[in-house]
Amino acid sequence: QVYFKNKLKVALIGQSLFGQEVYSHLCKEGHRVVGVFTVPDKDGKADPLALAAEKNGTPVFKFPRWRVKGKTIKEVVEAYRSVGAELNVLPFCTQFIPMDVIDSPKHGSIIYHPSILPRHRGASAINWTLIMGDKKAGFSIFWADDGLDTGPILLQRSCDVEPNDTVDALYNRFLFPEGIKAMVEAVQLIADGKAARMPQSEEAATYEGIQKKENAEISWDQSAEALHNWIRGHDKVPGAWTEINGQVVTFYGSSLLNSSIPPGEPLEIKGARKPGLVTKSGLVLFGNDGKALMVRNLQFEDGKMIPASQYFSAGETSVVELTAEEVKVAETIKVIWAGILSNVPIIEDSTDFFKSGASSMDVVRLVEEIRQKCGGLQLQNEDVYMATKFEDFIQKVVRKLRGEDQEAELVVDYVSKEVNEMTVKMPHQCFINGQFTDADDGKTYDTINPTDGSTICKVSYASLVDVDKAVAAAKDAFENGEWGRMNARERGILMYRLADLLEENQEELATIEALDSGAVYTLALKTHIGMSVQTFRYFAGWCDKIQGSTIPINQARPNRNLTFTRKEPLGVCAIIIPWNYPLMMLAWKSAACLAAGNTLVLKPAQVTPLTALKFAELSVKAGFPKGVINIIPGSGGIAGQRLSEHPDIRKLGFTGSTLIGKQIMKSCAMSNLKKVSLELGGKSPLIIFSDCELDKAVRMGMGAVFFNKGENCIAAGRLFVEESIHDEFVTRVVEEIKKMKIGDPLDRSTDHGPQNHKAHLEKLLQYCEAGVKEGATLVYGGRQVQRPGFFMEPTVFTDVEDHMYLAKEESFGPIMVISKFQNGDIDGVLQRANNTEYGLASGVFTRDINKAMYVSEKLDAGTVFINTYNKTDVAAPFGGVKQSGFGKDLG
Repeated sequence: QVYFKNKLKVALIGQSLFGQEVYSHLCKEGHRVVGVFTVPDKDGKADPLALAAEKNGTPVFKFPRWRVKGKTIKEVVEAYRSVGAELNVLPFCTQFIPMDVIDSPKHGSIIYHPSILPRHRGASAINWTLIMGDKKAGFSIFWADDGLDTGPILLQRSCDVEPNDTVDALYNRFLFPEGIKAMVEAVQLIADGKAARMPQSEEAATYEGIQKKENAEISWDQSAEALHNWIRGHDKVPGAWTEINGQVVTFYGSSLLNSSIPPGEPLEIKGARKPGLVTKSGLVLFGNDGKALMVRNLQFEDGKMIPASQYFSAGETSVVELTAEEVKVAETIKVIWAGILSNVPIIEDSTDFFKSGASSMDVVRLVEEIRQKCGGLQLQNEDVYMATKFEDFIQKVVRKLRGEDQEAELVVDYVSKEVNEMTVKMPHQCFINGQFTDADDGKTYDTINPTDGSTICKVSYASLVDVDKAVAAAKDAFENGEWGRMNARERGILMYRLADLLEENQEELATIEALDSGAVYTLALKTHIGMSVQTFRYFAGWCDKIQGSTIPINQARPNRNLTFTRKEPLGVCAIIIPWNYPLMMLAWKSAACLAAGNTLVLKPAQVTPLTALKFAELSVKAGFPKGVINIIPGSGGIAGQRLSEHPDIRKLGFTGSTLIGKQIMKSCAMSNLKKVSLELGGKSPLIIFSDCELDKAVRMGMGAVFFNKGENCIAAGRLFVEESIHDEFVTRVVEEIKKMKIGDPLDRSTDHGPQNHKAHLEKLLQYCEAGVKEGATLVYGGRQVQRPGFFMEPTVFTDVEDHMYLAKEESFGPIMVISKFQNGDIDGVLQRANNTEYGLASGVFTRDINKAMYVSEKLDAGTVFINTYNKTDVAAPFGGVKQSGFGKDLG
């Protein structure tokens, strides 16, 4: 393509990494950059654009100015004209270029501007985009004229502004990468004669002045959102500031506070109506509307930056003596600093990284070089900003090496309830990278107690940004973090510790499960929580037992070859779980994932998020490194869909409906062909022969249907009862149902709690109506219990024929669907039982071992229960066939 497109001779006028990237991409596309005009070296360091051009042999000119007293400098213009450019390209040019240079080339000049012109003309466009609270940001490439950013538009691109975006965030996410692509596209459009010239309208045009430190002072008589916009609009340059205790303090890392105000120590701020609060998470500030925001970092006049949470203890840091090994690390880091600060003759203790000319890109280089050359030592960009002098930086590194610079104690904004003779404390925010945090856009939703329909609490509603943050955290933890370097046995120790914590907190977890999902407390204690504990202990034992094998191959004489297999973790795994067993489904999938060394992003069901978030809290207490486990409550349509499409996820495990499973599998294939395991719908047949032990068949047949209120993936969706015992079986079932106590799941004598949520109850009632309309006999139930909450009567249908809706579709509720089969017709009932697209589980009751084995062999299902039902164990594999999915959970 490069050789057949039209190409231009280009003069590049600008500077910075942006200019360098535009230069490199133009060269790559086959355009000829005939001259680069950039700024003089600063502190002995050449601009990145100059470095790239000089390395390539492109003529480079470093003029400090192009005009004096309004007149063009003759020598400068002659040098410029000598290169013979056909087009001037100005990416982020900060110098004033005279019009005789702008108009000189055949095609004129194009300029990159970081706003959607005509809004925010001027040099501080990105700042003002944020300060003014614009919902859209973007850039324009326009034809230069003699006005201030007023020339005709060639092309524009836009993006959404996220609530906590800073100048750096907008620039790095969109304005930088997309701007480079657009500059190259614009040059090609000009070369091909297809470039637009759209005049700018003066309507809605704005011009705001350049933001400098002196006019970035915070005016406090504003709303919290306006204060937040002002602070983030100046982060990192020039920095919004105020006066505290007679000293200028600059604020960085602002976010709106949508949760309750955490406890803290008051801090008087000059001009503020209300004192700030120094909390464990940062400095809380208040707007004139009573709402709050939080600032993460503070910088003092001497350039020192500290976490805002440490304001009152900022002067308490002591100097640590270095060991011989730590001295070696310090010497290595000094060499790295010297390589970056090539203009500084000697790196001394007092050398300041930024005052010596380092830029934000140098911060990234410093962090990465230290990781490569200092045994994988993990630093954050913020660590550099917090310790800009070499001696301070080494102290920070040493504390990090010694484990003294650990993350602050986990901050949890609990919702507490006095219930079940205890105080339950429930996290309700997203859990990302080891921290509980509000959704990026601040959205929440109500999670409902199905026992009475009341709201338990508001839960963060994860956005696409939150999903991406969680995946990025999991990816970083896998590729760069402690988890990826940890040996298998250490992983197992963490998992055993987590299992112990689940067991220690089982009463609280079971209570939360009862509140959020309607599970009967005693069942939640035994199964929902009990099996979760067992699952983590089982897989903790597997961690150091995942082995490869050697393979004897044909030798290529005279050489001898060794061939062996290694089993390796995949990377980031996504887990999407249903609402019927919230914690147990989490355990089934995440324990295996963690045992193999993967990291995970888990989306609990929207209606039952609370035990998953409590699990996240316990994982921190167990010592799991940040980023290994991430929990994002929210909708399947937003968060779940993004997980299935995300290119950095290597496997997705899903339990839910067949319809959604198909969509997920399609998205996983279309995105990056990620591996998938699916546990989907079921219509499990249970065949009861006349030679069974009838008492046991009645008891276990009822359990097969009514266990966990029928909200059970392997529930017997259709019972086939042999004709000679059919009527007696039905009579006994109804008698037993009448003995069942329906009520509050926290009552220890309750047998049957509420359905999980209102929409599901309504669906079950419609299911019963459809059965009656088609001619099935409603023997018992079929109605909502007349009491608050989402309770349904255990229901029995008979005379269900194979063509009916009840015979084909899963109810996922307490509805027993009974069909009669002729005495002795084994093959006939097998044909009917297998006449379904599902194949998750099945069962047979008979005293005849030959019949039992024959039937179990012929049933198309992932699990066959013989003279029992609902018996699962962590060591036994669990999964389906046909449209019930593929892949196995558990052993």
